[in-house]
Amino acid sequence: MKLPLIIIVTAVLASGGTWLIVRQTSRSAAEIPSSASRKPIFYQSAMHPWIKSDQPGRCTICGMELTPVYEGGQGFDATGGDNVVALSQTQIQVLHVETAEAKLRPLDRTLEVAGMIDDDATRHRVLSAYVDGRVEKLHVNYIGAEVEKGQPLADFYSPDLLQTEREYRQLSGELKNSAALRLRQMGLTPEQIQLIDQKANDTLTTEILSPVGGTVVSRNVYEGQYVQTGERLFEIADFSTMWFMFRAYEQDMPWIQIGQTVTVTTPAIPGRTFEGKITFIDPNFDEITRSTNVRVELPNPIENGRRALLHRLYADGVVKLEAPSVLTIPRSALIQTGPEAVVYVDREGGAYARTVVETGRRGDSLVEISSGLTAGDRVVTNGNLLIDGQAEMNRAFMVQAEDPEAPPAVEVKIEPLTEPQKKAVAEFVTVADAMAAALAADDLAAFNKASEPAMAKAGEFNTALKDSVTFTADLAAIDKARHFHGFDDLKNARKAFYQFITPATAILRLLQKQDGTPPFQVWECPMVDQAIPEAPKKGRWIQTGNRPIANPYFGAEMLECGAQLKP
Repeated sequence: MKLPLIIIVTAVLASGGTWLIVRQTSRSAAEIPSSASRKPIFYQSAMHPWIKSDQPGRCTICGMELTPVYEGGQGFDATGGDNVVALSQTQIQVLHVETAEAKLRPLDRTLEVAGMIDDDATRHRVLSAYVDGRVEKLHVNYIGAEVEKGQPLADFYSPDLLQTEREYRQLSGELKNSAALRLRQMGLTPEQIQLIDQKANDTLTTEILSPVGGTVVSRNVYEGQYVQTGERLFEIADFSTMWFMFRAYEQDMPWIQIGQTVTVTTPAIPGRTFEGKITFIDPNFDEITRSTNVRVELPNPIENGRRALLHRLYADGVVKLEAPSVLTIPRSALIQTGPEAVVYVDREGGAYARTVVETGRRGDSLVEISSGLTAGDRVVTNGNLLIDGQAEMNRAFMVQAEDPEAPPAVEVKIEPLTEPQKKAVAEFVTVADAMAAALAADDLAAFNKASEPAMAKAGEFNTALKDSVTFTADLAAIDKARHFHGFDDLKNARKAFYQFITPATAILRLLQKQDGTPPFQVWECPMVDQAIPEAPKKGRWIQTGNRPIANPYFGAEMLECGAQLKP
């Protein structure tokens, strides 16, 4: 009896619960407006968030149907984090963004070198006296004479040599061979020794023969001159082949190989080129210059009675270098930020992904990519620096948004400026604006001139505001950095300007809304550390009037890099 009762109670409770759930669900659904009653504000690709449209359709990249994003909805993250920069078509045109394809192709490089033309050291001979004696007659008595191997250079009289020749004629067998060996030690050739037996008894001299063919480059004796053993007589060089010697540095060594062709020119023969092959690379590097000698052999024909290339001429060389096909991109696509090399890859639809790559050899217009890209990727070759600046700002904004411990903004109240203070601030702003404008124009002379009154005006500025505790630290920094005495290069000028203007903008931003403060704008560059390595990423400056942005830290290189800060 109890069991049927339990079953009945359970069924009633279940049916009642089901009715409540259905009623509650119907009520909740009625309270939520349907998608038909909401209006899509745009359509977006879930896979490629930067693809948006005001009409339904499909993603132009993957073909996926676009997802509607309704009023109050957040949509998908179109920035792609800190690695993707999304640009509109108008921005792409304004920045003149251009791309090129990463391809497998030969890597060419032209290496321009300078060096000296020397003679072949293996065919350069110094002829010295083997025994004491006297030069009776010179057959070659001027420098520059062309001689052949075995040609007589001089007739030489030596009592010791003459005595040994007479003994040779009288001896036979082993004794004659011993005398012949002694004659070889006295400088006679085997051919001269064989002719001694035919030599007339009344001949007192012996001919000195040229050991090599070539050009006489030094003559140290005259007829009738007595010489001692070891004294220099002639110097002969073979100029038929010349050596072009140049210095190669460490970064050039991956390119240079034995057998490569080098084209050589010299101011001594304008309009003429000579070609030769690399035959030797010195394995010993100079520890100071980090370079080594490379030798190129050049044929040197006789023209108009003399050799075309003269000894020890200055010359320039061009080494044509080519590597096998490797993955390459244009050099303009590469952004080198310290040890890290970065490119921006076109992901289509206005999205450009920041990609770290490893580079290899660098050619004339291309650079080898070891990793980070694949063939077919399109990289940004023009406008990439501005895209990188935008990426820096994106990362900065993300860091600010993700920092939960960032202190809340505190309004700083400044007492109204007095008339002397207004005058000092106005004159200080004028000087700071002129200095920034000169650097933006890459005009060092104009900057040095504009900074001449900086010391005095900064001093008046500090004096006028010295009673404000709020400015104490920044005023001290300005006082330390206000000493401008002219600079020899823009790099140091920009560094000094940064140290000067950074504390100044901290004060001027607080004074920007004060009555009587002259109108000016504060601009911020997100990548100052690339122009001034020891500086933080961000740097500010001021401008007056309605001039367009003019970045003083990069000048013409990235004149429009930066953003105006709201007062």
